[in-house]
Amino acid sequence: MQQLSPERLILTINGETVRLKDVSPTITLLEYLRQSGRIGTKEGCGDGDCGACTVAIVGEGADGKPHYQAVNSCLIPLGAVAGREIITVEGVANGQLHPVQAAMVETGGSQCGYCTPGFIMSMFAAYYDRQVDDMAIEGNLCRCTGYLPIRRAAQQVMQMQPPSDCFSQKVAQATTEVSQISYSCENQKFYRPTQLQTVLELLQQHPGASLVAGATDLGLEMSHHSKSFPVLISLEAVAELKTLTNIPELVEIGAAVPLSHIEENLRGVFPAMDEMLHWFAARQIRNRATLGGNIGTASPIGDLPPVLLALDAQLRIAGIGGKRILSLADFFKGYRKTDLQPGEVIVSVQIPKNITPGATRRLSQSYKVGKRGTDDISIVAAAFTIDLGDRDRIEHARLAYGGVAATPARAVAVESKLIGKPWNAETVKQAKQELKQAFTPLTDLRGSAEYRKMLVANLFEKFFVEMGNG
Repeated sequence: MQQLSPERLILTINGETVRLKDVSPTITLLEYLRQSGRIGTKEGCGDGDCGACTVAIVGEGADGKPHYQAVNSCLIPLGAVAGREIITVEGVANGQLHPVQAAMVETGGSQCGYCTPGFIMSMFAAYYDRQVDDMAIEGNLCRCTGYLPIRRAAQQVMQMQPPSDCFSQKVAQATTEVSQISYSCENQKFYRPTQLQTVLELLQQHPGASLVAGATDLGLEMSHHSKSFPVLISLEAVAELKTLTNIPELVEIGAAVPLSHIEENLRGVFPAMDEMLHWFAARQIRNRATLGGNIGTASPIGDLPPVLLALDAQLRIAGIGGKRILSLADFFKGYRKTDLQPGEVIVSVQIPKNITPGATRRLSQSYKVGKRGTDDISIVAAAFTIDLGDRDRIEHARLAYGGVAATPARAVAVESKLIGKPWNAETVKQAKQELKQAFTPLTDLRGSAEYRKMLVANLFEKFFVEMGNG
């Protein structure tokens, strides 16, 4: 077994090396920052929605090089940032206002100021990536200033010359390697191995351990419910889980690959995935959240499982006894229940590219309905794949949904009835009637059961129209 030596948690904050001992590895980075007097980072919602807690960390970008990445400090366990370089709002001025700060002052982008540090850090990270646009601040909310002056600040920064300062030099010289650690504090243990075999052996030693990668879901349990995790095993440094392969037959995505990497490296390969990732969440979340985590939580309102179901994705799963491949359609067993056996880990997701034999073209797209555009929970999510053959006869159909059942699910009965029928308005009209009865959704604060049934049917019609029909 790979040796994991106990050590202190060591991280760098604004250029200062911090060595921590007897500090819980499962308090959030935000909690630690504020407890240590770094109160420029604010606490707003505590669930990654408002962006007031945004900080920048030096991490691996989609190109494999070091980049400043905006992240929500309210969702990251302290153990997960061990060995990381962290920049907070206190560290950007460097004797004079940073260009991002100066732009906010000049445009009047701050009123009460509570949200301002988060905006500054989001634009700071984007400034060094030359990606300062409206999407750079999509994960930040302002309740009093109004967004126009903040947008003007972002536009002003975008027009500046590429930066050459201490921060650009620091990130250019940084390493993206995340080392292994083993850390204990009282009754809590935090492991970050670098090999899959070590993960499997640790799961044998600690059957009740919780796995964590980006922590955007588990972070809610820490932030909102103060839940304790006696043993955490981080997957973000495991090389076997971070690969991304794109070959003619399929795409294979490691379970620990961040969504922002998928977004950049697979753009244009699967239109349905492109669309859902755009609406998935803000950049701060996508920089941390992983595909394996979005599947493994088995949430009925997970955004990406409907897309993967519509694309006939398969999972590679590993346990101490070996590996297996399982269709995603067979993975979800009930509310928050999966086919994952004790001691097993999702290694990767395989998505085939080939269309059905005999078909001549594929239509595929996804949709998300929420109360706001990005960074919101789905009322209903849907993804469709239709393969058409001669005379536009349906050769293959996948109609997948989230938010309408205890698990992400396909409308299998409707799919079967579509096979062999012409792809036209009459076929879609008949399918709509059947789709309204395909699921038994719940009524909650986001929408009624009847509204969800209407969405299930109407989104399929929307797909038909948007594919150049109707």
